[in-house]
Amino acid sequence: MKQMTRVLISLAIVLLVPVQTYAAEVSIAVAANFTDATREIVPLFEKATGHHARVSYGSTGKLYAQIENGAPFEVFLAADTKRPLKAEQEGLAVPGKLFIYAKGKLALWSAKKNQFTDGVPYLKAGQFEHLALANPKTAPYGLAAQQVMEHLGVWSGLQSKLVRGDSIAQTFQFVASGNAQAGFVAYSQVKAWTGDAGSSWLVPAEYYKPIDQAVVLLKKGEANPAAQAFFDFLKSDAAHKVIERFGYGVE
Repeated sequence: MKQMTRVLISLAIVLLVPVQTYAAEVSIAVAANFTDATREIVPLFEKATGHHARVSYGSTGKLYAQIENGAPFEVFLAADTKRPLKAEQEGLAVPGKLFIYAKGKLALWSAKKNQFTDGVPYLKAGQFEHLALANPKTAPYGLAAQQVMEHLGVWSGLQSKLVRGDSIAQTFQFVASGNAQAGFVAYSQVKAWTGDAGSSWLVPAEYYKPIDQAVVLLKKGEANPAAQAFFDFLKSDAAHKVIERFGYGVE
């Protein structure tokens, strides 16, 4: 009987070894606009694979600067295609794996009700103290906001009223707190907002260049099964459902 017990215990240990051996952790850099979606995708990924994910959020430009300076990220979810392509060209990413995981949409949003339904007359009238946008130099959504204002012919005239956030997350906070009467934010942030609806205008896509958000597997994650698994999970139906629910398009 004791011999049988020892055999069963040994068998149980053997069966547990693969789980312990193959469970790993991945370090992910994520563009700030994709924060809310990522917070839902990660638990789904961890449940499906047994791997764990550690996530850092920020503007695409600042995250890329960290990657160039040796940050230990293994997967990079950008808010554009420019930096992921650059990562491939500079040998920081595994070549040939880049794909578009989400197509972003830009919105003009105010935390106050009845401010506008069409942002064009609101922007042209300029009857506000501060208008928030992410820094166009480091944040693709900020660049898109600049393109919208240039398209409408108000970019130069509104310079004294513009408040620039380090990322789209900080930009949204400027508006949510009332420090800016309105701001250009990611439509996904408006979708995720649980406070009063306020006022929003989904900016016509033809007013700015497409916000194609690309992901790359970085060289630091090439040998990590958890990094490859997360990269692949972004293509799954489960991930796509979350991405679409937050107002993004998927290919």
